[in-house]
Amino acid sequence: MTQESYLLHEDPFSGNCYKIRLTAALLGLPVERRFYDILKGETRTPEFLAQVNANGRIPVLEITTGEAKRFLPESNAACWYLADGSDLIPKDRFAQADMLRWMFFEQYNHEPNVATLRFWLSHIGEPNLSPEQQAMIPAKRANGDAALRLMDEHLARQDWFVGDSITLADIALYAYTHVAEAGGFALGDYPALSRWLDRVAQVSGYIPMA
Repeated sequence: MTQESYLLHEDPFSGNCYKIRLTAALLGLPVERRFYDILKGETRTPEFLAQVNANGRIPVLEITTGEAKRFLPESNAACWYLADGSDLIPKDRFAQADMLRWMFFEQYNHEPNVATLRFWLSHIGEPNLSPEQQAMIPAKRANGDAALRLMDEHLARQDWFVGDSITLADIALYAYTHVAEAGGFALGDYPALSRWLDRVAQVSGYIPMA
C-alpha cells in the first residue's frame, strides 16, 4: 500500500485548523504545515481558489498518495479521514452517531458563537468591529454560554463526550473551548468542563495550540 503524506493549509490562530493537528498528533501522524493570513486575503487568491479550495476557506488537508494529490476541506471531515479505523472513532454504531452529533453541535451551536467572539475580540479588536458586529455580541455571548452550559452538564455525568475515552467529539469541542476566555467567556463558571479540559491536555500525544 502506498504511503500517504499530509500537508495542512492553515492559519495557526484557527481552532478549526488546530483540531486537525491535534488529531494527527494523537495518532502519531506527521503533518506538514503551510500558513495563510486570512485577514490579508491569502485564501481568496485565484491560485488558492483554483488549486486548494474553491470555497476560499481553511483548513484544507492535502493528501498525497504517490503522484496523486487530493484536497479535503472542512475540519471535522479531515479529522474523520485521519482517524478512520483508530480508537478516536468508536466502533459501536450508536456511539459513532453520538460522536457525530457532538461534532455537528460544535459547528452549529458552539463555533459560530464561542469561536466568533474570540476572533472578533482578540484578533480584530472590538473598536474595529462594524456596528452590525458589535450589535451581535450580546446574542453570541448568550448563545455561547448556553453551549458551554450544556457541555458542562453533560460532562458532570461522564468524563468524555462519548464512551469512556477521548474521541473526535472531544477534539472538535476542545479546540475553541480551551481558548474561549479570549472571547470573554468565563470557563471557571463551568467546573465539569474545566476538569475535562485538563483531561484532554493529559492525553498521550497531546500538543498545544500555539
